[in-house]
Amino acid sequence: MDMKKINMQMSILMGVSMSFCLSLTGILSSGHFTIPAFLESFVISTIISLIIGFLVPMKKVGDTAVEKAGLTPRTLKARLLESLISDLIYTPVLTLCMTAMAYHSAVSHGQPMPPYIRMFLGSLALSMAVGYVLIFFLMPLYLKLVMKKNGGKQE
Repeated sequence: MDMKKINMQMSILMGVSMSFCLSLTGILSSGHFTIPAFLESFVISTIISLIIGFLVPMKKVGDTAVEKAGLTPRTLKARLLESLISDLIYTPVLTLCMTAMAYHSAVSHGQPMPPYIRMFLGSLALSMAVGYVLIFFLMPLYLKLVMKKNGGKQE
């Protein structure tokens, strides 16, 4: 079985899903939802997510963290840790980029804005919570789908 192919498919599925949900969360929580703003955020976020997914070997990072923590792979505790690691890698980068883009856009259109750090930290807290739940539930679901599609059984 081609693990590189499986990892790439997982990166794409997780990256697009995380980008969609976090972009929607960010736009809705701002109180200024527009289709063009959402689409712009989603496209940029997806590109960033895919870059992270292709550069960071998430399975290896998660497996290493589980091993160092002395946890049994594929248990609830291992999944909780793997979800946290993935959330800590993806979400802050995506949130930083998306809030910077939204802040710059709002300021350039003359909207009064709170200090950037306050906007970023509030958005980061919400995004970390949403991202964690998404990762926890989507990762095993997508892994089953990808393994089935590629003719293998989940490890």
